Amino acid sequence: MFFSTYRLGQLGLAVSIAIFIICFAVLVTLGFTPLYYFDVQHLDLVGQSGFSYDQIVENYNYTIQYLINPLPQTFHLPSFDYSRAGRIHFQDVKRIFMAIELLLVVSAIISVIGIFHKRKQRDFSFFKPTAIMLIMFTLLPLMMFAIDFDGTFILFHKLFFRNDYWVFNPQTDPIITILPEAFFLHAALLILFMIVAAVCAIVIIAKQLKKRSTSL
Repeated sequence: MFFSTYRLGQLGLAVSIAIFIICFAVLVTLGFTPLYYFDVQHLDLVGQSGFSYDQIVENYNYTIQYLINPLPQTFHLPSFDYSRAGRIHFQDVKRIFMAIELLLVVSAIISVIGIFHKRKQRDFSFFKPTAIMLIMFTLLPLMMFAIDFDGTFILFHKLFFRNDYWVFNPQTDPIITILPEAFFLHAALLILFMIVAAVCAIVIIAKQLKKRSTSL
């Protein structure tokens, strides 16, 4: 039988590990503020937005802390004006990241239990489907970015948000002037880079474990 209990177990563990790695990469990138600090200079956000460096960093750091913190909070930017629609959008974004944090914890628990069980059996064949899933997850966005990043950016928002509050008006929500698409591209590339690094690590670990098992 093709979909045997064993195959389903292997697939389930591979999916769990892949989800953990993806969620981990997303959350690490979200909290990696040096990337944004670099882009403030690289993209000349002070000149583009008209705000001072301190204002930009203050409001960005607040936004990141708001999104990462799992506790309920009222969105209130320190020194930027914002509209009701803007506030609702960031609340929607926070819910997405809360879901990612939950997925990270659940997938971590399943992965640790699954890997421990497989290690006792000296069965490491789940590494291959994990690597394949991660490679596919990496290649698809890269191709979409190369073809049309703007279109991909819009498609992402239409898929994840049920309203158009993500279409900011710089007059009422000036925070959009310090969050250019180029920064989101850099963040997406960092996520994909971390996933590729994880795939390389998986391949190396799998080869080492295979050598050990055959030598016993």
